[in-house]
Amino acid sequence: MEGLYVFTGFILMFMCIFTTKFRVALADDWQQAHSTFYGGSDASGTMGGACGYGDLYTDGYGIKTAALSTALFKNGKACGGCYQIVCDAEQDPEWCHKGTSITITATNYCPPNYDLPSDNGGWCNPPRPHFDMSQPAFEKIAIYRAGIVPVHYRKVKCKSSGGIRFTINGNDGFELVLISNVGGAGDISQVWIKGSKSDEWEAMTRNWGVNWQSLKYLNGQGLSFKVQTSDGQTRTANDVVSSNWQFGQSFSSDVQF
Repeated sequence: MEGLYVFTGFILMFMCIFTTKFRVALADDWQQAHSTFYGGSDASGTMGGACGYGDLYTDGYGIKTAALSTALFKNGKACGGCYQIVCDAEQDPEWCHKGTSITITATNYCPPNYDLPSDNGGWCNPPRPHFDMSQPAFEKIAIYRAGIVPVHYRKVKCKSSGGIRFTINGNDGFELVLISNVGGAGDISQVWIKGSKSDEWEAMTRNWGVNWQSLKYLNGQGLSFKVQTSDGQTRTANDVVSSNWQFGQSFSSDVQF
């Protein structure tokens, strides 16, 4: 019997050590924030936004999206990045769906509201990390009536179907290229463009969100792009845009992260 007590004690001690290590690992890997929702039950109010995307279905993101607070948005550099979000059921067991998570893409900006305190309505005020999720995405992890819930989040790889997509806007001598459906890290750090009449790559500059600009006259030329994501990975889409392109057209490549 004494041996049984010793064995049982050993098992309990092992479980305590394992649980403690698991919690430490979770704390190292995940960060804390809060989440609210917007855009209506069909997420129609989330289309467009500060990242520059248009129809989020066409651009490859659907309704699993969120607007990020200033602390996370980084002046648009975070656009396209993906985050796994879990409602913190230990803090809020009444409203969280325990054991569920969702991966969302950053597609919009949640601006601060300095007329309200950060802990009572000014949820996106700096320096708070906050996700204002589409309502359908929010309801995957929490009950609608909660309004706001505590969450854990971590940045994860984006999984995209099909190739990187390029939409050419602007006017003669000003190509404004919206880049969407980006997998891997998802958030873009650098873009280069090359016309078919040149052998040199030109670095583009971020205009806003996922819109990158070139000030060269490239009408009548086929276009190639190099895209680099925040983790340093680069993909090249050669001759993805035909020479007879027109402003407003979109082109899907055969490359992806």
